[in-house]
Amino acid sequence: MFVRQLFDKDTSTYTYIVADPDSGEAAIIDAVREQTERDTRLIEELGFRMKYILETHVHADHVTGASALREHFGAQVALHRIYNAPCADLMLEDGDRLSLGSASIEVLHTPGHTDGDISYRIDGAVFTGDALLIRGCGRTDFQAGDAHTLYESIREKIFTLPDETVVWPGHDYRGHTASTVGEEKRFNPRLGNNKSEDEFVEIMDALNLPDPKRIQESVPGNLRCGSSLN
Repeated sequence: MFVRQLFDKDTSTYTYIVADPDSGEAAIIDAVREQTERDTRLIEELGFRMKYILETHVHADHVTGASALREHFGAQVALHRIYNAPCADLMLEDGDRLSLGSASIEVLHTPGHTDGDISYRIDGAVFTGDALLIRGCGRTDFQAGDAHTLYESIREKIFTLPDETVVWPGHDYRGHTASTVGEEKRFNPRLGNNKSEDEFVEIMDALNLPDPKRIQESVPGNLRCGSSLN
């Protein structure tokens, strides 16, 4: 499986292009609207046929490039069904599978950061969005987030994957690019080393983080898959 990690420095967001080299079918995960030209150029240079535009959740820190990419490539935009977003072509649920050439993308519903978070498991890797980060995890204090739910999602959905599974996160703020399930089970300070649910909830409740700077624009924009109001 081809994987290319791309970075938006303004929001510390990772975008991923994944593709089946034999068929040329590809998907993009968590596109950023301001990077549409970059992503389009790269996909065309590599000769891939864009099949899916996948969102891990409705983001609060950036607006997706999904609508612009769909208009250009004719690909299908996918979100979790819980968002009830009319703009989405595919309403995904836990256990769904999407074909990418001979490969399969497995949908894992991993709520807790928001109620509609999805992790995508593909060929020995898992794209965790904001649910599990490298040595961290997504906040749980808005968009129907819940620390108890996130703990359960990570422990029962992600940490049960093989230890060698590569973890590709939705963001990083400290220069990391990827990890593994085994590493995070051992070293993640919020969840690793068999941290209890009560300990995790106490950590999350004490974060007291400011709202993302672009939340008022991003959440409604992403419920429209990045299309404008006009």
